[in-house]
Amino acid sequence: QVQLVESGGGLVQPGGSLRLSCAASGRIFSVYTMGWYRQAPGKQRELVATITLSGGTSYADSVLGRFTISGDFAKNTVYLQMNSLKPEDTAVYLCNALIQGASTLVPYNYWGQGTQVTVSS
Repeated sequence: QVQLVESGGGLVQPGGSLRLSCAASGRIFSVYTMGWYRQAPGKQRELVATITLSGGTSYADSVLGRFTISGDFAKNTVYLQMNSLKPEDTAVYLCNALIQGASTLVPYNYWGQGTQVTVSS
């Protein structure tokens, strides 16, 4: 009943910027946390950034100071502004959210399908 859809990925040169968006849709009772993970070829999936309903944020050390996560929980949407992109940022970026559906009693961890970010000259 709940789906996450990412957008905004693409090909950029080193030092460039991208803004990712993720919108949750469906019969949603409440969104508690939203965030971004990434998975590069040959690497394990890693946490990039998260934001909670209360506004708290966290970042991976590798993106701290370059990426900014923000959320519009009224619209069930999270954003990731990525600046000063590096080739090592190349990965599939996956949206993740802890959401309680309208017909469920407890929150559930949902995943989007991912959006490709490629940083290359």
